[in-house]
Amino acid sequence: MDPEPLIRGAAAVLLLLCGAAVAAPAAPAPERAAQLRHLARQDCGACHGLSLRGGLGSPLTPEALKDKPDAGLAAVILAGRPGTPMPPWRPFLTEEEAIWLVYWLKQGAPP
Repeated sequence: MDPEPLIRGAAAVLLLLCGAAVAAPAAPAPERAAQLRHLARQDCGACHGLSLRGGLGSPLTPEALKDKPDAGLAAVILAGRPGTPMPPWRPFLTEEEAIWLVYWLKQGAPP
């Protein structure tokens, strides 16, 4: 197994944990960004509410996420929460995409 993608992902998470990443993460290609926004609104919205204001899952609004660390939120997206309905999305997302989704959600999930 090639360790390079894991090392890059770990480095990104470490930068977030250390507070070194102050700029917005690199946006995915426009088509992939549209797919990720659709996934968040539809798949995540199935539990977190189609308006992302909560439902079975907690709200994903900027207000609800503002005090939560980006790296922790990205880790939950990727690994899920065992023992809860929150599934792991790692089979469908890269670490960079999860970090971008966190940023996007904290910006109010603009269209």
